[in-house]
This record gives sequence, C-alpha cells and structure tokens, in this order.
Amino acid sequence: MPTNLSPKSQTSAIILTSTGSTDDVATAVPFGIYTGSAAFISGASEQVAYTYKKLGGDVVDIELTPSNIYAAYEEAVLEYSFIINMHQGKNVLSNALGNVTGTFDHHGDMSGGTANANLKYPRVAVQQAKKIGDSMAGMAGFGGTLRQYSASFAAVDGKQDYDLQQILETQSTNGVDDFGNAVPFAGKVEDTRVIVNKVYYKTPRAMWRFFGYYGGINVIGNYSTYGQFADDSTFEIVPTWQNKLQAIMYEDSLFTRASHYSYEIIDNVLRLYPYPGEYGFNTIDRMWFRFYIDDQDVFTSNESYTDGVDGVNNLNTLPFDNVPYENINAIGKQWIRKYALALCKEMLGQIRGKFTTIPIPGESVTLNHTELLSQAKDEQQQLKDKLMEMLKEVEYKELVKYDSESADATQNIFKNSPLPIFVG
Repeated sequence: MPTNLSPKSQTSAIILTSTGSTDDVATAVPFGIYTGSAAFISGASEQVAYTYKKLGGDVVDIELTPSNIYAAYEEAVLEYSFIINMHQGKNVLSNALGNVTGTFDHHGDMSGGTANANLKYPRVAVQQAKKIGDSMAGMAGFGGTLRQYSASFAAVDGKQDYDLQQILETQSTNGVDDFGNAVPFAGKVEDTRVIVNKVYYKTPRAMWRFFGYYGGINVIGNYSTYGQFADDSTFEIVPTWQNKLQAIMYEDSLFTRASHYSYEIIDNVLRLYPYPGEYGFNTIDRMWFRFYIDDQDVFTSNESYTDGVDGVNNLNTLPFDNVPYENINAIGKQWIRKYALALCKEMLGQIRGKFTTIPIPGESVTLNHTELLSQAKDEQQQLKDKLMEMLKEVEYKELVKYDSESADATQNIFKNSPLPIFVG
C-alpha cells in the first residue's frame, strides 16, 4: 500500500527574500561599527536585492538570510577601509614619524587623539630624513639636536697623556671643573661613554699673529709690498684665486713655521705634543674640548628637544581609524557591493557543502557548492588585487613621477611648435 507523504512544508525553511529591511540591519551586523550611519543602513538593505538578483533568487532558492547579507556588507566596508588605510599609511608614514599617535577602541575607532587623520593630506615633513640628518649633524658637531658640551682641564708640566673620560667623570661627579666652575653636565656622565669631537688646541703666538697687527686682514694685491700699503686712491686688481692662495699660504706658514704643537686622541686619551713644559708650553693654562654623551638609549626622549620618541613609529601607531562610510565615494561603494556579493557566494557555498546531494523521490539533486566556493575565493582575491594595484599606481611618489613626465612631455611639444606671434 503506497505511503501518503504529507510534509509540513513544501518549501525551504531558509530562502533569501528579494528585498531587505532597514529596520533589521543594526541588530544583524556583528560589529555594528557603521550602524550610526543612515547611508550604511540603506546600502546594506539594498545589497539584499542586488544579491538576490545576481544569484538568481527568482529562479532557484538561495539558502541565505538577509542578516547574512548585512554581515557580508559590513565586512566588505571594513575590508575596503583596511586596504585604503594601508595605502594611505605608506603614503604618509615618512612624514608622520614622531607625530602624536592615538588610542583606539575594540572596533579600531579613535577614542583619543585626532579623529580621521587618514582623511587628511599631510604636510611634507620628510621626518625620517630629518631624523637621520639631525643625528649625523649632532655626531659631526655642527648643529642638530644632540646636546653638545664643552669642558676644560689644566695642563700639567711633564704630563703628556690625559684621559678625557676620567676627567669628565670626575667633573660630572663633583659638579665643577678643575678651575672651580660649575659644569652643565653635572651628574650626566658618571660611567657613561663620551664622544670627543673637537679639541681646542692652538698656541697663543699663532692665534695672535693670525688676528693681530699686520696679520693679513684686509690685505689686497701683492700682499707684501705696495699692495698692502697702498693709499685709498691706488688699487691693484688681482685675480680672486691669488688672494685665496695667499690666505692658504699664510695659514700654512703659521702652523708650519711658528707652531710645532699638535695632539692625537685615541679612545678619548689625549696626547699632547710636545709634552707640557717644553718650548714654553706652560704659558697655556687650560685645554678645551667638546664632546657629547653617548648613552646608546635610542628610546629615551631628548630632554631639551621634543623629538617624538613617544609618537608614531610604524603603521600600527598611525592615528588611523575606520574610514567613515560617508567618505567612501562611488568607486569604493561599487567595490564594496562586489566584494559583499563574493562573500555571500562563499557563505552559500559553505552552506550547500554540508549536503553534497539531496535525495528526492526517485532521484537526487547535486548542489553546486564547489563552484560557488571557487568563484567566491577568486572574485575576492581579484577585487583586492585590482584595488591594491590601482592604489599603488597613485601613491604620492608615483604621482610626482607622473607630474614630472607630464612636464617633460609638455616641454617636448613646445620644442617642436613655432612660437605664436601677436598681431595687435
């Protein structure tokens, strides 16, 4: 006797509706990051109709709910925001290094700091280059923000070698130099290594002859005869290079003929030549030198300079929150629609993959989960690759190259064009 099958329902319990509802979006999305935006609510609701049509919902049942579509739409917006922020981060990181960072909540939105910094066009500050240049200038001893100190010590007759490290440690501990003067590096040296970058060591005789009477200042002409002693109405015009050579010869003469004093410094040990006491060396009462403290701590702020040690140092500390939905233009919103559709395909493939075949009276139905999953993964990857490729082409450095090429091309055009003649 045949069995009379009376199912409770002849349709699937889960079938995607042809339209969404704005009333249900806020409670359906997992994060709710954009639920405060009426535009996002409308976009997520309309995505249901788009997905329904693209997946053939009017031909075959789609085993998805509108809530699945809303969640996919939110994920697509967040993925777009992520890629845009990565692109902009590469654009601005060099200029933003050392700037104030921010604090973020679990959604990635700013809870402290400058909101929506990712929407701002930064000043060109080349902070990394400035940081390197500042450090190099400081080490070389001409400018920079590295604190430079000067110190002095009394030369002792018969003593040729002076350990500058030990001298500075003693003066730092005592707070005064050998002459009883307070030192600005008190308590800063201790056993920390110092780098000496200049020694002030010239004899008084050489300095007096260079700057003193008949020392060569304002001398012109042939230097030793009437060119030096000419009156105000008589001049001798000579090439500039002759004056330069005369200056070089004079200074070399002082160091070669008049001064036999020199020094060498090895590992902060200063050796004086000749040793004090010979050739009237004891007429010099103190030796000066300049140094900086090499504390090797690159993560400590410079107390005399705001150097941004606690500021932006990589992409993670950039004050970038989620891109506001209202600031995503038509290009971005179309990308979001397509990416959300690909996510829906992936969800549908996973759902259908739980049941490879469905038995029916006298036959069975094979579901297309494999094709859906494959298509979904390929479409997602293609969308991301295309977006990142396009963004790479319009990075700031690429735009500069484009402007340069455009300027060169324009110049080439005008090279081959006759100049216009104005006829009044």
